[in-house]
Amino acid sequence: MTTHTGRALVRLGYQMPDFNFGATVDKLFPAVIAQAQAAERAGFDTVFLTDHFYQRFGPPNGPTLEAYTALGGLATVTDTIQLSTLVTGNTYRNPALLAKIVTTLDVISQGRAMLGLGAGWFELEHTSYGYEFGSFTDRFEKLDEALHIITGMLRGERPSFDGTWYRVDNAINEPRIRDDLPVMLGGAGEKKTFALAARYADHLSIGCEATELPAKLAALRRRCDEVGRDRDTLDVSYLAFVAMDEDSDRAHRAIDDMFAARVGDPAKVDRVRASMEGKLFIGTPDDVARQLSDRVLAHGVEGLVINMVANGHQPGILELAGEALGALVRR
Repeated sequence: MTTHTGRALVRLGYQMPDFNFGATVDKLFPAVIAQAQAAERAGFDTVFLTDHFYQRFGPPNGPTLEAYTALGGLATVTDTIQLSTLVTGNTYRNPALLAKIVTTLDVISQGRAMLGLGAGWFELEHTSYGYEFGSFTDRFEKLDEALHIITGMLRGERPSFDGTWYRVDNAINEPRIRDDLPVMLGGAGEKKTFALAARYADHLSIGCEATELPAKLAALRRRCDEVGRDRDTLDVSYLAFVAMDEDSDRAHRAIDDMFAARVGDPAKVDRVRASMEGKLFIGTPDDVARQLSDRVLAHGVEGLVINMVANGHQPGILELAGEALGALVRR
């Protein structure tokens, strides 16, 4: 079981859910850099990329960069912000190699990497790229075994392991800049994800309807109790989908335009929008801050990760978000 580092890992994070900024290929990574740097200036403590090969919102052939290559690039143009994925698909990489990858990112960034990890879910990517998808149970068994290997390697051990899915023999992980590189799990599964978080993680990012949070946090406390862990040693953040603008009408239009553009079929827009309603926070900076305070932080979540897919790439928006939400999470 992990030991907590004693510091807040994520209080205000910014997630780039995809790379569909309307930029040409030569301008694409500069747009990613601009957002990471804006988030850093605005007081965000972590920037997250998603670990996908296909675009999830909208046509799968939309622009998608490999996460760890991109994070390595961001490490060279930022100074203080943590770098992670929300989250790495465990099934896409051998766990020993993943430990080496995230440790190398930590060395490049001088101690700013965090490993975000999940079981993997996007079947199309697995099929297209030739990765075994397997059953839901298979993927969580793989994640359990992977965490056993990865956490040992991150802490300076040389694990040997002969499991159902993975095998390593005296796996060396050098160089390392530290022995407490944090591990974050992402998800909302009360039985499997929360149980693994209680055993292995320093941080848990929960993505769910805001109304589900009290039940989710109660379940997490039970999973911690089952392994003898103090729930207060496991930081928890909530993933929120945010559209913010000084003009509330513009914020709402940005969300409407995003759904229309990504879904495509007008007959499906309302249905997709309704499926996301419980995770959406829209309006002026004061509006969004109030919504997040009342609907999320009031339940005892320690941090926020915001996804601003509708307009986060637009100049000035991240500065608004950082100013409005930073005060909430640092009280």
